[in-house]
Amino acid sequence: MEERMSEVKLDDKGLVPAIAQDINTGQVLMLGYMNPGSLKRTVEGTQVWFYSRSQEDLWHKGEVSGNYLNLREWYVDCDADTILLKVDPDGPACHTGEVSCFYTRMDDLPDEYTNTEGGPRVLDELFAVIKDRQREMPEGSYTAKLLSEGPSRVGQKVIEEAGEAALAAATGETDNLPAEIADLLYHTLTLMASVGVSPNAVWEELRARRG
Repeated sequence: MEERMSEVKLDDKGLVPAIAQDINTGQVLMLGYMNPGSLKRTVEGTQVWFYSRSQEDLWHKGEVSGNYLNLREWYVDCDADTILLKVDPDGPACHTGEVSCFYTRMDDLPDEYTNTEGGPRVLDELFAVIKDRQREMPEGSYTAKLLSEGPSRVGQKVIEEAGEAALAAATGETDNLPAEIADLLYHTLTLMASVGVSPNAVWEELRARRG
């Protein structure tokens, strides 16, 4: 029995796994991740968008290769935490040229496990919103206006917010400190977006330093 559901559950990074399946053959093509922004673009358009965890930005599948995934139907599972995309592919889904990303057979347990630790969820979510504003430049958006003024102006705001945060700490105004630091983090992420620096580069630098 086909049911209707209006809820999608996100993980602790604000993402939901999405399985792409060839609607013609039933073959599973790939697994990606979506956030609300990429899901909106996918459902309101005709082709699949994912959220790239490595680039920390929306990813139009096939934009480089031309092998788009054309959405035909989509479903959410019984727990509302996984999406199934039934697609009509324009070509191989895998960047290697294979039809499906699932072409490596496993006969034994893996010899190695890799931990792909990410950045704090709220900062990742905020950066994704900033990048979306940068892409769309909606009228009336403070972020879009700030980005349009260029890195020098954004950098000036970072200096201002850093001074206000430091002053709040120095004068003992700790009740205001979280808000001041939040302003500083927001403007810092906006500065990074304005010059094309990903938060992942910062996480990697911090990981290198903590050793």
